[in-house]
Amino acid sequence: MEVIRILKAGGVIAYPTETVYGFGCDPRNAKAVAKIFRIKEREKGKPVLMVASSVAQVRKVAVLTGASLKLAKQFWPGALTLVLPVRSDVTLAKGVSLKGEVAVRVSSSEIVQKLTRRFGFPIVSTSANLSGEEPCRSAEEVVRVFGERKYQPDFIVDGGKLPKRASSTIVRVTEDGRVEVLRQGSVRV
Repeated sequence: MEVIRILKAGGVIAYPTETVYGFGCDPRNAKAVAKIFRIKEREKGKPVLMVASSVAQVRKVAVLTGASLKLAKQFWPGALTLVLPVRSDVTLAKGVSLKGEVAVRVSSSEIVQKLTRRFGFPIVSTSANLSGEEPCRSAEEVVRVFGERKYQPDFIVDGGKLPKRASSTIVRVTEDGRVEVLRQGSVRV
């Protein structure tokens, strides 16, 4: 599968998720993550999230226990992103984790499921858009917005045109068990 070869070689892909088209790469590859920031013209202090195919795959990068695990069982696969502690034995590129935490979800997209399962590890998932602009909802739109730019994805997975949907909800479970909503999206917690 060409797209997996590109991910393993440090490339950046554009692909459909359950919400919008996203840019993805290996979260352990610093050059690939930096390329996504250049493509999006994204400020460096704003981390990107990851998508995975299963709870087991999330556990390759993060600690998932207690109230966070309960939320995962209730809403995954789906558009709920959890901010979790990064595993101490995992090294992620700068821009993926912040202050020892990482944002990750198990996606309900069949394409994301297939990509991450075949890749064998979660991948970066940040909306395919210039920072501050509307996200792309089709492969054609990705080509239109980025095709003539200096920095662009190495491969585009065409999953058709996506309907307009709310973004994922991002939450963090505090030490005392409260759910802190960092971005309200399609999932109500």
